Amino acid sequence: MALPTLPAPTGPHTVGATSMYLQDLSRPDPWVPDVPSRELMVSLWYPAARAAGPRAPYLTRTESAYALAGARVPVAPDALSAVRTHAFVDAPLHPDLRDLPLVVLSPGFTRSRATLTSLGEDLASHGYVAVAIDHTHETAATVFPDGRVAAFALGTGWARTPEFWRAVKTGRARDVSFVLDRLLGCDPPWAGASRLSPGRIGMAGHSAGGAAVIAAMVADTRIRAGCNVDGSTDALIPATGLDRPFLFLGRDGQYAPGDGPAADTWARDWPLLTGWKRWLVVAGAKHPSFTDLGLLADQFGVPLGAAAPGLRVMEITRACLRAFCDRHLRDVRTAPFDHLHGEHPEVRSCVPPDDRPGC
Repeated sequence: MALPTLPAPTGPHTVGATSMYLQDLSRPDPWVPDVPSRELMVSLWYPAARAAGPRAPYLTRTESAYALAGARVPVAPDALSAVRTHAFVDAPLHPDLRDLPLVVLSPGFTRSRATLTSLGEDLASHGYVAVAIDHTHETAATVFPDGRVAAFALGTGWARTPEFWRAVKTGRARDVSFVLDRLLGCDPPWAGASRLSPGRIGMAGHSAGGAAVIAAMVADTRIRAGCNVDGSTDALIPATGLDRPFLFLGRDGQYAPGDGPAADTWARDWPLLTGWKRWLVVAGAKHPSFTDLGLLADQFGVPLGAAAPGLRVMEITRACLRAFCDRHLRDVRTAPFDHLHGEHPEVRSCVPPDDRPGC
């Protein structure tokens, strides 16, 4: 069988990638209180000057084994370590690019930051910097540079109450603010950080990571635009509203108005989103379809029950996220966001678009 491969980025730039260990000494780990500091691993993708060095690994064998443990799928434990990416480890940053927009990516609950690699690579190929966060102890396993493994810590001893999910989302908001503090601070962990534009920061996430976008935007005004992909939300928006651009993107049949409790959370938030906003759903998608897991499942021959191929849903997700970021982080209007529907008939808008202030 051919090696599983992520789709090629669609932009003109070669993509570089690096991983970073970050430690927040100001707070203990929220899930394992006897750990005195919050330790995070992040992946960063950026437009590179040229292809140089090895391809970035998707997951190590250890990470793959943890991610697949208990999954009951007919693949080897190290199968995800063989996934072919398109970014080059520590390739030099493109020398001609300045004021780079930054997009923070947050994965689904239990999922590795690697599952958003296709989105990160594609954004970088179009001149963005994308940074994906492993929210430690919420993912199957986070491996630190010294070899320590922080495994999933929120198993049967944690009841999945509304208070639990709110803690997940608000905790992720603190992780995001800390990562932004480091990247935009006076001693950044990445040599290219001086090229970032502090006024052009967005965030997108999937599932719990998507729901955490609102929590992060409420807590941190540096995040100028947000995209929630297939994640039900908590009532975190204040009565005064959230006036920054926001995109809901989810499954048809789950997140269209009237579909049920998950869609009801978006309907509750919709009137409180007082800036530019869109509510889109995709026909034929399943929950993993918006991440690498959908297209990799197809390549491994693992049925998800999705009517649309994982590759197709990833093409749609990339296009929608990039168009959203182009409009609100770059003010690019040459390809209006709402023209996406013609190229992607699987996508429908749940509310007629209106660009007037407050709509």
